[in-house]
Amino acid sequence: MDREARQSAVSQITQGTPQATCHPEELPTHVAIRLFDYNGNPMTASAYDVAVIGAGVFGAWTAWHLAKRKQRVLLAEAYGPAHARASSGGETRIIRMSYGTDEIYTRWSQNSLNQWKELSVATSEKLFRQTGVLWLSAEGDATLDESMATFRRYGVKHEAIQRPELERRYPQLNLDGISRGLFEPDSGVLLARRAVACTVESALHHGVQLQIAQIETPRATNKLECIETSTGERISAGSFVFACGPWLGKVFPEILGARIFPSRQEVFFFGTPPGDARFAPPALPTWLFQPDEVYGMPDMESRGLKLARDTHGEPVDPDTQSRLVSPESAEWARGFVARRFPALEHAPIVETRVCQYENTSNGDFLIDRHPEFSNVWLAGGGSGHGFKHGPAFGEYTASMVMGEGTPELRFSLATKHTHQKRTVH
Repeated sequence: MDREARQSAVSQITQGTPQATCHPEELPTHVAIRLFDYNGNPMTASAYDVAVIGAGVFGAWTAWHLAKRKQRVLLAEAYGPAHARASSGGETRIIRMSYGTDEIYTRWSQNSLNQWKELSVATSEKLFRQTGVLWLSAEGDATLDESMATFRRYGVKHEAIQRPELERRYPQLNLDGISRGLFEPDSGVLLARRAVACTVESALHHGVQLQIAQIETPRATNKLECIETSTGERISAGSFVFACGPWLGKVFPEILGARIFPSRQEVFFFGTPPGDARFAPPALPTWLFQPDEVYGMPDMESRGLKLARDTHGEPVDPDTQSRLVSPESAEWARGFVARRFPALEHAPIVETRVCQYENTSNGDFLIDRHPEFSNVWLAGGGSGHGFKHGPAFGEYTASMVMGEGTPELRFSLATKHTHQKRTVH
């Protein structure tokens, strides 16, 4: 069956809900309790080796790695892969290697970038843009030195840049309070929605089955035999992975309600002057002003200069929070751009987005067994830095489900507390 015929068959099976492809606008966006395989053939509910709940970047890559291990995998998603409310939604995410002394995340970033590139080749989609990543730091900040020491140990290409050279290379920036920079030339930007869509399509190609359905909070003792959808359908599996992002606390309120902290995060895109290439790569890399706790990206695909605060916003419910930016935040964003990008002082805001971080108490990931169900895994805690790690996260989670390797203590539920004290950035 060719691709066009396959799409037509899937559309009939799902009553207008097209198959997950690398084009996010064609992904399922409403609940339709139907199963289909990569060839567009209808599937019937049956027992699976593993059911993964949540088709964001963590769930999609977990399903992908389980399928590569020859597991029969169901991927269940309430709203559809790459949907607008997800923490994995939106256009772009940074992929960078700098984590100070947190070497595990540097290693995972390296691993993940390789896998993102391999997925790009396999799907013929350019999911990664090598813009470089520039860290801008104040005097006395030890993080850059710590990151460079880690880079030397793991062979990460980098360059330390002092203030005079920064001014020469990036005259479009106001560097007040900045003493030096750290440049990662091989890092850059992932095209987020497109990347999730491609991961799901690749997972389907490897035999994963996708079901658009809302999963209820499981009820059992010791071992979970099945899960139930909001329409009453039961799905049985040997193991279950809940990778529900900011919904984890809602699915498991007693265990995670006070340990997963969804926070409101507002993102702005500023229009650049016509014919002005100073704010697009290669003239401007992806950037992070550490003293300001603000990050951003150059003009990607003509969307404008993107920026957002890395500080945690107010607590929110991912189902009900307003997706409109506040006037106060818009005023802040205009002020920041006027100060750090003087040529854009009067630039218009051409696009905005409101999403959420899904924070743990300290920013470490959560990948651990449910304390009451021996065959249930909790997988989340992206904490604002997780998207880039999707491939390595999924690989590790799949290995834990399969009983391979040694668990990482810092990902355990026991290390997740009910008060926030962020240590991972």
